[in-house]
Amino acid sequence: MSTTVQEQRQVVRHSYCRDLEVEYEGYGGAIEVRAPDISPHGMFINTPRIVPEGAVLKIQFRLRNSRDPVMARAEVRYCLPGVGVGVEFVDISEEAQEAISSEYCTL
Repeated sequence: MSTTVQEQRQVVRHSYCRDLEVEYEGYGGAIEVRAPDISPHGMFINTPRIVPEGAVLKIQFRLRNSRDPVMARAEVRYCLPGVGVGVEFVDISEEAQEAISSEYCTL
């Protein structure tokens, strides 16, 4: 029996951040997205676009209780065609991870 993605996660993800913008590095242009599930280590981004595993995305968003934007680079770990992509942050500040954790996550 296989485990689900939710069972494999180390922290709970929550569904709220504002002003999300995603750009597929090397291909230009923004990707159409809807509000993601987010954790300090990554997020699931709802998008109809198929993005291959290993692709690097530039991501910018605002947390619910912050005016400062969070900027990160993330690598696509899996793609559910027509649904979205699961990404892991590969370049994000420690302060941003702590802000995400304190605002959204419970262990």
